[in-house]
Amino acid sequence: MERQAISTDEARGMAVDDLYRPLSSQREGLTRSEAEDRIQRFGPNELPEKEESAVLKFLRYFWGPIPWMIEAALIISAAIGRWEDFAIIFALLLVNAVVGFWQEYQAGNAIAMLKRRLALEARVLRDGRWQKAAARDLVPGDIVRVRNGDIVPADIKLVEGDFLSADESALTGESMPVEKHASDIAYSGSTIKQGEMTALVVATGEKTFFGRTAQLAGEAMTASHFQKLSSGSATT
Repeated sequence: MERQAISTDEARGMAVDDLYRPLSSQREGLTRSEAEDRIQRFGPNELPEKEESAVLKFLRYFWGPIPWMIEAALIISAAIGRWEDFAIIFALLLVNAVVGFWQEYQAGNAIAMLKRRLALEARVLRDGRWQKAAARDLVPGDIVRVRNGDIVPADIKLVEGDFLSADESALTGESMPVEKHASDIAYSGSTIKQGEMTALVVATGEKTFFGRTAQLAGEAMTASHFQKLSSGSATT
């Protein structure tokens, strides 16, 4: 898939009129054929599911430089008959794997809960008329309309309308709704509590604020407590 033309962070600092050119868009929105072409280039507006069996996830915690060092010590302890050391090292290795697997499982559940908040449908301006479309079919450059009760379907730059009040608590931890006006960014997965505005889609799928957050959360779970501790010890 191609890299999207502009990031949410870049769009935040740009004037609305300056965004249409890099996004190859206009106030009248995209045509159906343009949208279909961009789906092929950038992929659907969704987060990819990475299916992996629980067994393989667990076994991954026994593979890598740090586990190999522990396993080598385990083998040496057994070879020379140091069974007390063997038991301690084996327990450390097993606890490391169990704790890491459990944390990864919990993080996966949290991300899955957030994914269920993502919009299923959106109001989009295509071929010069407003219509409902699956949120997964949105592409950068689309013109959408969001209003009270909607879940924001992608990262969008607000273009027209008085104001919006958006609940971003699931994304940023901010407990109070955030008031937004033209030129502000509304994030995918946030909920509109008040108002109605037209907006320009600037990022979709993995490139949204939510998508990047979910990716970072997943990557953070690849290192267990013991691996972090061992890495830290090695650098001191």
